Amino acid sequence: MRITNRHGGTSAEPYGSRNLGGLCGDDPEAVAANRAKTAAEFGLDRTVFMRQVHSADVRYVTEPFGDDPPPLDGVFTDVPHLGLAALCADCAPVLLADPVAGLVGAAHSGRVGTVLGVVPALVEAMAGHGADPARMTALIGPMACGSCYEVPAGMRREVAEVLPEVWSITRDDTPALDLRAGITSQLARAGVRDVTHDTRCTIETPDLFSHRRDGRTGRFAGYVWLEA
Repeated sequence: MRITNRHGGTSAEPYGSRNLGGLCGDDPEAVAANRAKTAAEFGLDRTVFMRQVHSADVRYVTEPFGDDPPPLDGVFTDVPHLGLAALCADCAPVLLADPVAGLVGAAHSGRVGTVLGVVPALVEAMAGHGADPARMTALIGPMACGSCYEVPAGMRREVAEVLPEVWSITRDDTPALDLRAGITSQLARAGVRDVTHDTRCTIETPDLFSHRRDGRTGRFAGYVWLEA
């Protein structure tokens, strides 16, 4: 499991320089070069990228989708050296693995996807293919933190009705969401106890892309794969 940052690629500003997102306005050739470079550094044969739409839809995959990926926010596989990537710039990349079953998964979990339950959906789908949540390890990657993710009070109330753990306030005492706490609680209820956190806040970390901080910007990614 690996988390990329914004350095070491070929994209020009405001996407400088390792932008891996193909739908944010960057030069497609630069994005392709960045993806190829990252795959080579990780020793991956191929990588699956999704067309992320803030859903709870997940799918088993055995190969990349090509130039027209379907709308999904979670994928899993048992194919060695096939990378799974979740693109983010304030939402959470959530990576899962059951090495005994030989299954790994990746989810993109923002506010809407978290409310809809994309991470529990991925755990359930992997379990349907032989994984055991009690054996799974999870990495919740960088995201906008609960002290920075300011939202209207009504939105906080609506989300907390589904996931009470997300209720938060900013450092200025304004309404906020703590998606990390919400996702952690979802994993626990799904039976996943071995959870590691990359607690960096995207808004506060210049090495990571942040849409809330910068507006027009690129995407970093969480990667997971099976070794042979």
